[in-house]
Order: sequence, then structure tokens, then C-alpha cells
Amino acid sequence: MDKAELKKILNDVKANVSVVLKGTDTTLKRAIYAFFSGGHLLLEDVPGTGKTTLAKALARSLDMNFSRIQFTPDLMPADITGVSIFNQNKGIFEFRKGPVFSNIVLADEINRASPRTQSALLEAMGEGSVSTDAGQFILEKPFFVIATQNNIESRGTYQLPESQMDRFCMKLSLGYVTINEEIQILEGNGFLKALDDLKPVISSAKILEAFEAIEKVKISDELKFFIVKVVNSTRSAEGVKLGASPRASLNLMKVAKVSAAFDGRDFIVPDDILDVAVQVLAHRLILDSSAFIKGISRENAVISILEKIKVPS
Repeated sequence: MDKAELKKILNDVKANVSVVLKGTDTTLKRAIYAFFSGGHLLLEDVPGTGKTTLAKALARSLDMNFSRIQFTPDLMPADITGVSIFNQNKGIFEFRKGPVFSNIVLADEINRASPRTQSALLEAMGEGSVSTDAGQFILEKPFFVIATQNNIESRGTYQLPESQMDRFCMKLSLGYVTINEEIQILEGNGFLKALDDLKPVISSAKILEAFEAIEKVKISDELKFFIVKVVNSTRSAEGVKLGASPRASLNLMKVAKVSAAFDGRDFIVPDDILDVAVQVLAHRLILDSSAFIKGISRENAVISILEKIKVPS
């Protein structure tokens, strides 16, 4: 697959999803970055802004298996991974796979489930496998978790652990649409009508080809050093108790490769890194008490680092 075909595929997916969602052009691009980088995506925003709709629209645009898990306080790990059931006729236990055995998994309102249940996704997201009492299963590639959570609710929710946050390649927010865009939503009877009519624009075979082509996007040694220096600086930044992991460096490079392919290039430029660094790194940081006193946010911490480090020319 050449760079022109790859660019067309990526932009076709974006155009297809944008039929459903209005006013989220940059966020749509970054959501597509997350999928084609081989990572996972966390959507965090206020209720009713289209988080679940974006997840469904992206899944429908890609010709791949899709499942949805509605996270609730009473959800158990076996409800995600699957369970062994005794077959009386055969006299044996048979394993019935759970919804995690799909190419695209929507973990809706993930922070409503207990930490124990959330941990059922850790191995799947980190290693692409699932361990059960029936043995270990390797998940079919690509495997993409797109999770949603509301950022203003506290009752009945659990904070995602650091290990879970680190497994999300990017965290995005949709935000509110403009007045004109909200009028367009009313005229289109909301999101659901357009979502029902959405068709895949890329086959599963082409998706795998696209992954291979993105992997071949070139990055210079200077930009590799820049990525590592930025990530390393988060570990000693003011107000940061725990910085980003080496997984963050890898995720940042992979997302930058997709950004380059989106623009029809087979090589990374500094802007590919700068445009997504906050979304890839900020959610992984843990701030200390001094940061809250000084009003330092995770996003501000990353921006401050980017402003201090010289960008390769």
C-alpha cells in the first residue's frame, strides 16, 4: 500500500464518521490516530456530548467485529472475559467467550465498574491476550478498546488505576458543539438516524494492510531522541509525582506515524509529535499536592515541557 492510498483510507474513515458527529474535526482525527496506532482510546467528557456515538460510528466505519460492554457496579470480570459452563450431555466444561473477544470493544462508562472488574481488561489491552480458567487465549488483531467516562460524576464511580490509564494510548474530550452545529443536530433528528445508515468504508483486509504501511513510516534518530526527552522530562517536572512510562514514548511515536500518514507523508515531522503530545501523555501523569495548590494541570505540565525543549528542525 503506497502513501497516497493510505492517506485516502484514513481520510475516508474520518469523512464517514463526521457524517454523524458535528464540530469535532480534530478529535475525530485523533480518535483515528489511536486506532491505527494499535493503541486504545479513552473518551472523557460531560454527558450527552457524543462519546458513545463516536465509538459506534468509528466501529461501523471499519469492517470489523464489534461488541459493547455497559460497565455497571455489579459487572463481574467473567462478564467481560467469558465463563466456563458445564455441558451435561458431554460431561465437560465448555468455555463461552465474553465480549472482549472482538476487534473493537466499546467499554461504556468504564469507571462505573469496580477496580476488580476494570482489571479484567488489563491483560487484553496490554498483551492482546486473555487468561481464564480454560487457559490463555490470544485475541485477534487488531484489538481496540474505546472507553468512555463522564468527568463530573463521582457517585457510583471508581477512579481508573494508574496501570489502566497507562494502557490507553490517548485520552480525548469532545466538548460542546457550537450553536449552529447543535441546530444541525436538531434538524438531523439527533445522532441515531445518521448512525443507523452508516456503512463500512474499509475492509478488514485493507485495515491490516494499512497497519503494515503505517509501521513503515520513517522517523529520524533526532525525533526519536526528542520523544524520549519529552517523556523523560515528565518524570522530573514541577508538580508531577509520577511521570509517563516508556510505553508512552512508544505510543507517541506510533501516533505520530499515523499523523504523518494522514497527511500523505511516509516520514514524521516535529508537528506530528507536537500536535498529539498532550493527548498521549497528560492522562498518564500523577500530580503531587503542590500542583493543586499552584493550579498546575496535567495538560499544563506537558505544555510547559514542550515549551522548554528545543524542537529538532
